[in-house]
Amino acid sequence: MRKALFILIVLFSVFLAIGCTGTEQQPNTTTATEPNTTTTSQPDTSKLIVSTTTSLEDTGLLEEIEAAFEDKYTGVDVRVISGGTGIAIQYGERGDADILLTHDKSREEEFVNNGLGTNRTEIAYNYFWIVGPEDDPAGISGLNATESFSKIMEEGQNNSGQVKFASRGDDSGTHAREKKIWESTGISYGEVNSSGEWYIESGRGMGETLLLSNEQDAYTLTDSGTFLAYTNDGRIQIVPLVTTGDELLNVYAAMPVNPEKHSNVNYEGAQNFVDFLVSPEGQGIIRNYGREQYGQPLFTPISEGFPS
Repeated sequence: MRKALFILIVLFSVFLAIGCTGTEQQPNTTTATEPNTTTTSQPDTSKLIVSTTTSLEDTGLLEEIEAAFEDKYTGVDVRVISGGTGIAIQYGERGDADILLTHDKSREEEFVNNGLGTNRTEIAYNYFWIVGPEDDPAGISGLNATESFSKIMEEGQNNSGQVKFASRGDDSGTHAREKKIWESTGISYGEVNSSGEWYIESGRGMGETLLLSNEQDAYTLTDSGTFLAYTNDGRIQIVPLVTTGDELLNVYAAMPVNPEKHSNVNYEGAQNFVDFLVSPEGQGIIRNYGREQYGQPLFTPISEGFPS
């Protein structure tokens, strides 16, 4: 009898323990799933993050535009992140910027077509230039861009001690245009990139690549604005050698990041920035920037149209 009673007490204790354990586990399961259904992000309209290229940043144009925009839209703090176009677009893809200012049309159109940006608005243009040593050891003066690249590669492979080319090698808009010109020669960029010591990759922005080219007496592809900014204060002595042709047209565009992809972006501020850039005031700043300091404007506003 006592043995039977002991067994009943043990069984009752086991059932009670199981019941208590079950009721304790249930709330933990519910709590773990709640954050996934309640997290939201709201835009901070007091700041506007602009992701842009080093060429726009190095020239100083954005500082002037930023000041004028903040005067018009009081209470908005414009913050600029600069890097190559590839890096600038990555910021937009992640929702870490509100608007992009870049110069690589194919990637810009892809960004918008993929729904990551709401529109692409051209704001200004200048030209890419092929610059290099004043004595022009490869003899490219008077050639077009494609012919120049072919000649630089030929002479560089034959005499890498005298002829070099410095590439940004950073997935920027300038680097993308460089690769496009190399491919127009009929030689793949992979072949160029591995063809000898004459070809140098800096992995840096435009200003630093110009300094490297100057140090190495190398040719390079640069936007005209950054080149003029760096020659004006005597930092480089290399000179423009090829400056015209459709292959060298360099167009800048603005793209707000799509708020349907990233709810945290300040889309209203981004669209205001686009409107300001193409307004008479914004286009006037672009038209006149550099005249006094460099003796010529560094950019042409898109309102003036492209050269015929």
